[in-house]
Amino acid sequence: MHHQHELEELFAALEEEEATLLDAQLDGQALAELLAPDADDAELIGGYRAKLSVTPRPYQDEALAAWLANEGRGVVVLPTGAGKTVLALMAIERLKLRALIVVPTIELLYQWRDAVVERLGVAKNKVGVVGDGRREVRPITVITYASAAMPESPIGDFGLLICDEAHHLPSPSHSTIPTRCTAPYRLGLTATPERSDGAEDDLYRLLGAVVFQRTPAELSAEGHLAKFKEKRIYVDLQPDEALRYGTLMTEWKWFIAKNRGLLMRGGDFFGELIKRSGSDPAARAAMRAHHQARMIALNAEAKMGEVARLLAQHRADKVLIFSEYTLLVDRISQALALPAITYRTAPDERKQMLQAFRNGAYSKLVAGRVLNEGVDVPDANVAIVVSGNSTAREHIQRLGRVIRPKKQEALLYELVTRYTSEVNAARKRRKTPKREQAG
Repeated sequence: MHHQHELEELFAALEEEEATLLDAQLDGQALAELLAPDADDAELIGGYRAKLSVTPRPYQDEALAAWLANEGRGVVVLPTGAGKTVLALMAIERLKLRALIVVPTIELLYQWRDAVVERLGVAKNKVGVVGDGRREVRPITVITYASAAMPESPIGDFGLLICDEAHHLPSPSHSTIPTRCTAPYRLGLTATPERSDGAEDDLYRLLGAVVFQRTPAELSAEGHLAKFKEKRIYVDLQPDEALRYGTLMTEWKWFIAKNRGLLMRGGDFFGELIKRSGSDPAARAAMRAHHQARMIALNAEAKMGEVARLLAQHRADKVLIFSEYTLLVDRISQALALPAITYRTAPDERKQMLQAFRNGAYSKLVAGRVLNEGVDVPDANVAIVVSGNSTAREHIQRLGRVIRPKKQEALLYELVTRYTSEVNAARKRRKTPKREQAG
């Protein structure tokens, strides 16, 4: 009888819990509250204790609520510098489940590990990294996309999946990660979900729709990021540069005009062009001409003069100078005696240079694409984009380097060579990304 009474009480408790879940209509936030254990029971669920040491900003609270309301699935779009890491830490603290954090670079591997320990107060022995020759699977594990994509990667036993720089996920080599990780809760973080191949719909299928989004302008207007101005400065080609540019572009356009029908047959213009260049000398020559013309525009002599003028104008400011190509980074560095960081810079040397910039030993730094994402770049208040590609993502990433919260107004200069393909590229990267909301 005693055992029967205990069973009856157990069934009654289960029925009551089921009724509570039904009353909540599986609302994501209510569900999370029911699943979140008491502080004393935290280690029984996720195997760690967590307490956020920073106060979230209002929009971070809103983002977490929107994600929970979507049953703990979806993508949050916030600009660089807006605190996406803190949002992820809030999700970890809230759910207290075993968490897998997927990141694109080795630098981010260790940045995330340190953030979990320092900002969330999780014991060091509860946080592991997989990648860079290490394989430490812990209650909270940070792993690179490359390691997570390996068939034997240890990504199955987690309740919460966090994908940083989530726009990387739809690529063929990475899209299997969410399939093999059975975590019911999934959070994607990115500054711009749009991809050049149009595969952002795959991102939403894998992680969930965009549940919250704020632009740099919106957060600046609300006082969460620095007020900023963007100034586009046009320069002209020298006569000899203009002549060479015109000759090369004529060669390119003539080839395209003659072969447009063939190149458009498969619907993939540039794919077909690259395929033809393998066996067609004329196609190879046209592609070479286009590349050389673009390099003339990006490396216009007048840009060097403008960079020197702007540096003199901002002598007292912390300035980051960005270039799309390493060749131009080296040229600016040598001509103006500035420290430079490119993909060739050794990790230890890069770390020392960024620390020197952070401490004020350097007030000017020129960099290539290596600082676009995955590196904790010290704050500056002026950015000069000497050359860039046409993607909105790169523009937002570079803007994010100067609009972290501060009283001083930030400035972003773009140098654009007039009457070249750079004009159209600059226009494209300023387009406002479309919003995709859950619903």
